[in-house]
Amino acid sequence: MSNIAYIDVEEKQFNTRELQYADIIIEKSGGSEKQPVGRPVFFNIKDRGYSFSNFTATLRVVSSDIVPEYLYKVLLAQYKQGVTKRLQSKTTGLHNLDFKSYLKSVIPIPSCEKQLSIVSELDKINELIRLKKEQLKDYDNLAQSIFYEMFGDPVVNEKGWEVKRITDLCIEISAGGDASKHEIKKTKDEIFSVPVYSNGIDEDGLYGYSNHATINQPAITLAARGTIGAAFIRREPYIPIIRLVSVIPDLSKISLTYLFYILKQTEWDRTGGTIPQLPVPKVKQLTLPLPPLPLQQTFAQRIKLIERQKAEIQSTIADLETLLASRMQYWFD
Repeated sequence: MSNIAYIDVEEKQFNTRELQYADIIIEKSGGSEKQPVGRPVFFNIKDRGYSFSNFTATLRVVSSDIVPEYLYKVLLAQYKQGVTKRLQSKTTGLHNLDFKSYLKSVIPIPSCEKQLSIVSELDKINELIRLKKEQLKDYDNLAQSIFYEMFGDPVVNEKGWEVKRITDLCIEISAGGDASKHEIKKTKDEIFSVPVYSNGIDEDGLYGYSNHATINQPAITLAARGTIGAAFIRREPYIPIIRLVSVIPDLSKISLTYLFYILKQTEWDRTGGTIPQLPVPKVKQLTLPLPPLPLQQTFAQRIKLIERQKAEIQSTIADLETLLASRMQYWFD
């Protein structure tokens, strides 16, 4: 497991919340419109000393008729199919799970032998997905190593490239406005086909679709809130909203791909007090090494080949995830 937080907890409270191997943790409060509460997590750590938080609950299988991994996959299938979404309420901005109703959910319970067989089948698909995602990470690491091989560390600039201000290399650096200023739909159709991006990183920051664009040139967006500095290349016309920063390079001076790799590894000083932000003036202060444009373009071509390989892997992952959803529906619907 990952994303484990460590805090001090009173012994009496900890004793009532200590996790055991094969417990199933349920998120019962929090969530969002795109990510409802009710997500289950299988606790697969055999060491002691871990507990669940105030916003979660835990299920522990005590019946010999149920395989814990099987129960987890049933609950995960119900979550992905939107079953648990119908059991959530919203108060003071938080989404809460009706846990009493959740515990009354009816689940199929075949023989333990069949449960184990189902778990094994789904685990094999999940393992294939995991391996494909590891391949994507390997390609990302390869791309980064090519960058360092060709240009060196941009912070140290050991190759002695000329240093330029980003404002000298870009046509425009601007921030997106309020979403309310645009007509936006959540789903794409023939008229509303222009992507609208915000500061999120899920789905590359996609917020919805509009019928017009405000940025019509290839650009790089930088998250100004949340995951500060998260960078994405935008090759098609789009609308940035909620202060999302758009950096439009002058392609006669700098390659879009080279600038993207510079920006995505830049460590930004955060401003804004309790709510960190990345304002446009801060971006405009950036200086960066500028290798010859032909060398940047050679780098871009090498990255393009890597992106083609990644696209094939991403397509395979999508097919495997579709297969996984289909098999989960077959067994648990």
